Amino acid sequence: MSLLATLLTTTHCSLCEQAEGVLRQLQSEGVIEVETVDLASPEGQRLWAAARVPFPPVLFLDDEPFSFGRLSERKLRRELARRHRAEIRPG
Repeated sequence: MSLLATLLTTTHCSLCEQAEGVLRQLQSEGVIEVETVDLASPEGQRLWAAARVPFPPVLFLDDEPFSFGRLSERKLRRELARRHRAEIRPG
């Protein structure tokens, strides 16, 4: 099962562009599904209020705020691996 990553972005944002690049790479590897939401949209405003962070971009993993600002690919890959291990662990 693929994890849903929602990226909250705004225009003219270099950190947003960096995060989009990281997420495109992970999506091409089949690790995650990516949805991008503009901060100016009604959905963007709802997510912004829920995240309660100072600036974009904001990354949500399965509707939970994960990070804001410069996205650390290493931190994200560690979290994805942790969630994958938890998902396949025998119950």
